[in-house]
Amino acid sequence: MRKKLLAAMLSTAMVASMASVTMVQAEEKDPSEVKVGLVLDVGGVNDGSFNQTSWEGLQKAVEDFGVQGTYLESNNDADYAANIDTFLDEEYDLIIGVGYMLADGIRAAAEENPDVKFAIIDDSTNADLDNVTCLMFKQEQCSYLVGTVAGKMTKANNVGIVLGMATETMHQFGYGYVAGVLDTNPECEIQQMNANSFANAEIGKADANAMITNGADIIYQVAGGTGRGVIEACDEADGVYAIGVDTDQAPLAPETVITSAMKRVDTSVYDSVDRLLKGELESGIVVYDLASDGVGIAPTQDLLPEDVIAAVNEAAEKIKSGEIVVPSSKEEFDEKYGDDAYSLDVE
Repeated sequence: MRKKLLAAMLSTAMVASMASVTMVQAEEKDPSEVKVGLVLDVGGVNDGSFNQTSWEGLQKAVEDFGVQGTYLESNNDADYAANIDTFLDEEYDLIIGVGYMLADGIRAAAEENPDVKFAIIDDSTNADLDNVTCLMFKQEQCSYLVGTVAGKMTKANNVGIVLGMATETMHQFGYGYVAGVLDTNPECEIQQMNANSFANAEIGKADANAMITNGADIIYQVAGGTGRGVIEACDEADGVYAIGVDTDQAPLAPETVITSAMKRVDTSVYDSVDRLLKGELESGIVVYDLASDGVGIAPTQDLLPEDVIAAVNEAAEKIKSGEIVVPSSKEEFDEKYGDDAYSLDVE
């Protein structure tokens, strides 16, 4: 009996000891020791768009949580892997790739470093990896809202859109915008151009000027740093408005940028750091949409008439309720609007 009792006591002590070790291993790291790094897409941290907004989200996390945070700029595609490696060498706890262009680099690094956490914005191809969180957005929804603005405010019945790149993610912006314009103003002409760059303001300006010459009086830029040129061209022309993207771009040209499609990449970065600290950052896909305030329309509405604001609010509520389903793929778009309404996805 004593032997059995002694064995039971020893067993209990061993379990308690093991639990103690497990608890020590699972203890949360001091936030001040946690390092988070952003690998930016081309265009620079001051692009007034995607990169800048991501950095603002990390800066807020640094301020609120006390973590260490920094970024590395990428001048070209070759910099992506090198920048990721720099953060790996410095033993960062979370490495966030800003944009789908980093998908291959994130995959290679995540597979080779299974103990490091990664996140990537606008890419779902890495969702199968256990240490990658894919941060996705319903950008077609906020684009539909600014398309509603364009369709109602154009006086020439002629508007435009400049994409930074003709890719699946960028087309979602295009599908939403064109759908919003056509649902609001079926007779409106929609000029469409692919700048094929996120970091060349001169190309953006040239594309916008071509559209203005051809009669456009409102142009939506979805082109990162290239989009600054679009806004500049609109600002220099008489009676032409611009629509910004990712963040509220009205400060870039207060009398020209009538609204912006808000894509809260700052929120996604901030949330990722918060979840990391709580031990809740999981792999797979996290979706930000209109219902969760992950996308929307800019708060600056000084140049919008009341009837336009009302139309936008009505459209937003219908999207949230499911009454309006904004197309997010070529198949969905073509089914409703035909295969010639949107031309940038032609292979």
